[in-house]
Amino acid sequence: MERDRWPSDDPELRGGADVGRDLHRDHGDEPPPGWRDSPPDPLAPIDPGAPVSGHVPAREATAAPHESPEHDWSVASTLIYPLLRPPGTTGLQLEGLDARQLVEAGMKVRAEPLVDEGPAGLAVVYGIAAGGFDVIVNADHVLSWGVSPVAIQDAALHNLEAWSKGAPWTDERSDDRRLLSSQSGDGWDASRILLLDVVEHLVRELGSGSRVLVGLPERHLLVAGALRPGDDEFAALLADFVVEQSGSADEPVDRRLFEIVDGRLALFSG
Repeated sequence: MERDRWPSDDPELRGGADVGRDLHRDHGDEPPPGWRDSPPDPLAPIDPGAPVSGHVPAREATAAPHESPEHDWSVASTLIYPLLRPPGTTGLQLEGLDARQLVEAGMKVRAEPLVDEGPAGLAVVYGIAAGGFDVIVNADHVLSWGVSPVAIQDAALHNLEAWSKGAPWTDERSDDRRLLSSQSGDGWDASRILLLDVVEHLVRELGSGSRVLVGLPERHLLVAGALRPGDDEFAALLADFVVEQSGSADEPVDRRLFEIVDGRLALFSG
């Protein structure tokens, strides 16, 4: 009786070849055999086109590290904005900051954010817009940029003003009551109250015979209303709304109600 054919009977496998076809498992999906007619040269230059198992080539850098906003002021100056923060926010005070304080702050393990004085006791920090999140400016950034605190303030307000000119207002009316609000989703809405032209706009639109109330419950919302004489209920409703919005916000600013007095933001004394 003829014996079964063994793999060693295959002509391709006789002679001690270390690579051959496995006819018993050939499903047509294996790569072609890698024949080698000479041993590899360990001193030969590396072939950049040779495939490496599991290796994914890195993407080419679109910009040099020194051109990133954290290191290049010419880039950062177009992306920096002021952000309102609650009263008592701690950090490196920008007012009166000198070179010695900057160097000392830059040597700390954990860099503190630069904090500026805002209206009505609010705090202001400075953020670099980075596509969906912000990089809060600290002493390391200022040392890398080599600019003055005034330059940071001016650039941030300039960018905020340019954005604000195109940002919409929502106008709501009900009988004699009127609300103006800014909730664009861009992240700079509450900060608009830092701009003189925004304050003047609110007074012009809401201040005819009324007190101008302002709520800054969170980063993404500025709301202002006209409080007419005798309408104390409106002030209470707006105050409750601000508390509710601030309490559920990811980045709250202030739960209190403000008003514009002589062109400046002040606590509401209703």
